[in-house]
Amino acid sequence: MLTTFGVLLLAGLALDALGRRTRLPRITLLVVFGAIIGPAGFGLLPIDAENWREITADLALTMVAFLLGGELSLASLRRHGRAIVWVSLLVSLVTFAVMTAGLAALGAPIALALALAGVGVATDPAAIRDVVSETRADGPVTRTILGIVAIDDAWAIITFSVLLGVLAAAGDGIAGGFGAGAAEIGKSLAIGAAVGLPASFASGRIRPGEPTLAEALGLVLLCAGVAEWLGASLLLTGMTAGAVIVNLARHHDYSFHEIEHISWPFLIVFFVLAGAGFDPAGLTGALALTGGYLVFRTAGRFLGGWIGGRAGGLDDAQSRRIGLMLTPQAGVALGMALVARDALPSIGDTLLNVAVTTTILFEIAGPIATRILLKRAGETDARD
Repeated sequence: MLTTFGVLLLAGLALDALGRRTRLPRITLLVVFGAIIGPAGFGLLPIDAENWREITADLALTMVAFLLGGELSLASLRRHGRAIVWVSLLVSLVTFAVMTAGLAALGAPIALALALAGVGVATDPAAIRDVVSETRADGPVTRTILGIVAIDDAWAIITFSVLLGVLAAAGDGIAGGFGAGAAEIGKSLAIGAAVGLPASFASGRIRPGEPTLAEALGLVLLCAGVAEWLGASLLLTGMTAGAVIVNLARHHDYSFHEIEHISWPFLIVFFVLAGAGFDPAGLTGALALTGGYLVFRTAGRFLGGWIGGRAGGLDDAQSRRIGLMLTPQAGVALGMALVARDALPSIGDTLLNVAVTTTILFEIAGPIATRILLKRAGETDARD
């Protein structure tokens, strides 16, 4: 076991280096590597990926949720501006609506259509920031994009957590599903607040202004463990705790620096094991669904970006580009698919296979599209 995780971490470093040299997304490389060495590939993993996937996913996703919650400070939202908040909301909502309607029209069961649409709302902020940095882009579209990606995965988590709570309890009927879903959301918010409130005052005292590694990891483990124990949403619990801390911990200079430092090793294992769960045989029966996911998510991004951009004060040309710049999809989407797989076993395998395939494709094509559209907007090479 120890040898396996050591090799996976070192392989992750090698793949990261390969990605930097080839500009292939490192998350795509990790997922593909996992599929190659997993049971559906050469079967080289000496550990049971199923047994380890849940614990690594819980840790990695709670860390990601904490970091997303840290973007929801009132000061940050004011800095991004009301227009950016509205654009991000409309892109998320329109994408969700278009995907749900489109996938249902293709014949997907409504639960599967809703779950895939919830996954499709998420983006990959890191890929988009990398493109902006590489192209030295600046301008109204670039600034709007950077503001959106800082907060839009938060809306994705909120939407998905509500949706999953309803779907998981839908066996009791629609009313029962909404009631159970509301109860799960309430538990998640309460747990996040119960952890975040004392942490916002107690943390960052040992090393003034910044929580130590022990404090940061302790909060992540506490949130994940209590949420799992009480049947709450890991994602929403972690995000709530992060938002409470970043808004109330006035003595913090930077609340989650240590989590950023330690999250990548967990994410390496998470992405590799997610790829190991990919089953090409299961995908062959869902090719139409995968194609529909690609088409409807792209259409939803375009339409939501255009509506949101116009409402946010961008001109028509800028509005038509902004949604398509938000097509990269990565860790949060895969994480939500894994969570849904466990919560909704009847559709979980299909959902995960579609999510893994589309993540690979969007991670390759999305950054290319973002780069091309920034150039067409005339905002590349705008910084010294």
